[in-house]
Amino acid sequence: MGFLLGYWEITLEILILWGVYYLIYLLLKETAAEQVLKGIVIITVVVILTRGFNLVIINWLLTRFLAISVIAFLIILQPEIRRVLANLGRFGIYSAEKETIGEIAKAAKVLSKKKIGALMAISRESGLRRYVESGVSIDSRVTSELINTIFAPGASLHDGGIIISDQRIEAAACLFPLTQNPNISKTMGTRHRAALGLSEETDAVVLVVSEETGGLSLAASGKITENIDPKDIAKILERVYIPKINKKSFSSVAKNIFKKRNVKQV
Repeated sequence: MGFLLGYWEITLEILILWGVYYLIYLLLKETAAEQVLKGIVIITVVVILTRGFNLVIINWLLTRFLAISVIAFLIILQPEIRRVLANLGRFGIYSAEKETIGEIAKAAKVLSKKKIGALMAISRESGLRRYVESGVSIDSRVTSELINTIFAPGASLHDGGIIISDQRIEAAACLFPLTQNPNISKTMGTRHRAALGLSEETDAVVLVVSEETGGLSLAASGKITENIDPKDIAKILERVYIPKINKKSFSSVAKNIFKKRNVKQV
């Protein structure tokens, strides 16, 4: 009986530790911290193996290196960790998402009225890291004033698009791939082609403001909807941006709690 009790205690501890690791992984997924976390896990496994095979010297070196790597992890990745801790307090209320949507919609209305061209990509499940790296890092809270300033005529970051992820403007002047679809209209401009191209390669939602007409368009899943009424843009963005909360699996519940967005397709 004592042996069985000890066995179940060990099993419970393993399950708890695995659950904690999995939740941390969901929190850090698609961030710079994800790869670092994987590296720490690999080092930890190697430390355990070297201890089991009684490789004393290698185990001693890896143990010290593991301690240093954890400290480096906390220092180097402070912004990601701070953002994760901030997300923990929101618990599915999604006030941050609604605020972000409001700011994007407000900026889109101003840009549309003034006929100022703009291209805004909103990251969803798949990361946009390679496109972020093609632009200029911003890492700022989403505000309509900042978006309008970025796309102001003559501004140095006017060309290209901005990428919004986790309620932050990650970068501006980013280069998006142009669609190669031969069936699209020949009159479609470069911004619209870039929006459609990005939506074909990723699950991002891309908002376009036409410089010629001021019209609003939204691209998602390789399709583009044009001539959207500015007063409807907030509702449309909310429909594709707010997480769905009706899935019951452990992973989807964890993702919803920790703001990993499962969104409806346009």
